[in-house]
Amino acid sequence: MTEAEGEVVERDEDEYALDPEVVDAILDAVEAGDAARIDELMEPLHAADIADLFEQIGYNDRAALIGLWSRGIDGEILSELDESIREEVIELLPHEVLTEAVRELDSDDVVDLIEDLEEPQQERILGALEDSDRAAVEQSLTYPEYSAGRLMQREVVTAPDDWTVGQAIDFLRNAKELPDQFYHVILIDPRWHPTGYVTLGKLLSSKRAVPLTDITEDSFRTIDVLEEEGDVAYAFNQYHLISAPVVDADDRLVGVITIDDAMAVLDEEHEEDILRLAGVGEGSLSDSVVETTKQRLPWLAVNLVTAILASIVIAQFEGVIGRIVALAVLMPIVASMGGNAGTQALTVAVRAIATRDLTGSNMWRVVRREATVGLFNGVIFAVVMGAVGWFWFGSAMIGVVLAAAMVVNLVVAGLAGILVPVALEKAGVDPALASGAFVTTVTDVVGFFAFLGLAAVVLL
Repeated sequence: MTEAEGEVVERDEDEYALDPEVVDAILDAVEAGDAARIDELMEPLHAADIADLFEQIGYNDRAALIGLWSRGIDGEILSELDESIREEVIELLPHEVLTEAVRELDSDDVVDLIEDLEEPQQERILGALEDSDRAAVEQSLTYPEYSAGRLMQREVVTAPDDWTVGQAIDFLRNAKELPDQFYHVILIDPRWHPTGYVTLGKLLSSKRAVPLTDITEDSFRTIDVLEEEGDVAYAFNQYHLISAPVVDADDRLVGVITIDDAMAVLDEEHEEDILRLAGVGEGSLSDSVVETTKQRLPWLAVNLVTAILASIVIAQFEGVIGRIVALAVLMPIVASMGGNAGTQALTVAVRAIATRDLTGSNMWRVVRREATVGLFNGVIFAVVMGAVGWFWFGSAMIGVVLAAAMVVNLVVAGLAGILVPVALEKAGVDPALASGAFVTTVTDVVGFFAFLGLAAVVLL
């Protein structure tokens, strides 16, 4: 048995990343104007690595590299580029290079390429397409943003549902144009209604006389052209789909969505949720200082408001703090622990909402679980911090107050971490975008109020 067969082979995490030494060598060649060296260094790079390279270097270096590299940008590289620099790169490309690049792409990739560009750039790309391809792309752009109509590709492999395996194979062999990648042959009736699909593996492994309807897949399901792309991605992930036909209001086939596009949507949604939880919007490393500032400023302002609310609560107990200075030292601990506990519960809740694991049928069970977890963690840390408060300040009652406040705030934090995103989702507000500010406010206010309020009652 080989090493690979006997155990999982661990690779260096940088093995699949762009080598920094290669980046430095390319930049040196750009600075020297050495086109031959650039060609030599760029030749072995994958399109995704080339896109990473363009994202890592500055505008002047990008412009110089495009001018010196003889191979030039192709369609695959364009589709891999981050949206934040895609328009800039397109602006730098000569017309003939852009034309060749976009003509290599399937219709869904062209739509993805141009839907976020300004109108002059859109016209530039549309003008580079053949008339039939342009019509298909323009039709896709008429569908709502983030719908299946924007996500689908028009290039579809179909066969009449009364054909045999042999007829389908002969058709595929004689076809002048087929999509670069496809997974199913979609069966249609005379009115272009999809009735099933056959995988290429089943097609090639069956005898020629077998009717296609005898080897269709049970996973077949259609997607409405107006369906929201997040729901499409969920369906692919939930039902393990590889591709799915897209139909219009009359149930006629208009395109197909493949797993790579669906998973890209799922990945984008998860990435957006992570960024929104941190209050940084949809920023990227390529954004300018001004753009980044605009994205972060509103949420910093929200955090400022929550901090003021917490300060107002503290101000109500100014006399207590003045008489017992130890409270000023200990009260940030209660709020900080509550904030961390709330963030933990919030992260779980937002993910569960996004994956549709948190539903009406299990919500109260999850709420009870989080409250119980908060209680257990609160008791554990109450014992620890109660002892710390006692030995630190020589007062058992300070330890008792600190312990009690810790229990209260961790229980409330667990409840807020679940209930706040659920309530926002019910109200039609993105829970990933707004939950953090609300949960932080709750844990800060409750933490300070519980600690200082108990201190006022017990210690004075």
